[in-house]
Amino acid sequence: MEERRQHSRHGTEMQLEVFDLNSGQRLGRIVDLSADGFMLFSDTPQTADAVLQCRLVCTAGSDKVQEVRLGADCLWSRPGADGQHCWAGFHIIDLAEDQAKALDSLLAKL
Repeated sequence: MEERRQHSRHGTEMQLEVFDLNSGQRLGRIVDLSADGFMLFSDTPQTADAVLQCRLVCTAGSDKVQEVRLGADCLWSRPGADGQHCWAGFHIIDLAEDQAKALDSLLAKL
């Protein structure tokens, strides 16, 4: 498969959770993150081609990371091997300048 990423992905030991900005619903946990997007591990299937407004929040650890708010497009979604979870890839499509700085700060800590 052709690699189209422009920025390297960063796996994370941090507990980075993603929430729907509008409903407040937890969408899942970030497995890896880049300046362009993220891979999500979720309890619920995500819909490919859905555009979401999200909050990325660090929910564990002593190092407080401010939340990052962004718009993301779900590029793909696949069921997990256990049939109870889902993997999904998101492309960041909307990021305000202050949020881009917050994301860069977060990426520097990974």
